Amino acid sequence: MCMPVIEKKPWGSFEVLADELDHKVKRIEINPHARLSYQKHHKRQEHWFVVRGTGIVTLDGQEITLQKGQNLDIPRGAWHRISNPGQQAMAFIEVQTGEYFGEDDIERLEDDYGRVPK
Repeated sequence: MCMPVIEKKPWGSFEVLADELDHKVKRIEINPHARLSYQKHHKRQEHWFVVRGTGIVTLDGQEITLQKGQNLDIPRGAWHRISNPGQQAMAFIEVQTGEYFGEDDIERLEDDYGRVPK
C-alpha cells in the first residue's frame, strides 16, 4: 500500500486522492488567514466541497462564503480563489473534470507568494 503524498504549499497543502484519465480528486488544506492565487484553468472545471471550517470563495469577482458541508462548481475559464478567514486550517475536496489535470494548467492573475509571471 502506498503512503499518501502530501504536497506542501506556502498557503497550506494538498493530497491527491485519485488521479484517473477522466478526473482527479484532491484534499486541499488552507492555513489560517491564507488564500490560494486568483487563477483560472483552460482545460478543466472543478467542484469544491468543504469538509472543515469556512472558506471565502472569489468567483469572477463575486464573494461566496462556504461552510462545512457546502459546495460550489468552478466553471472552466472562471477566475477563482478560496481563502481561510478562520483561526484553524480549513479543508475541502476538489474534484477536477475535463481534458487535462496538470498543475501547469494554472493561469494566475494575483498571488500572495510571488507566483504571477511578469
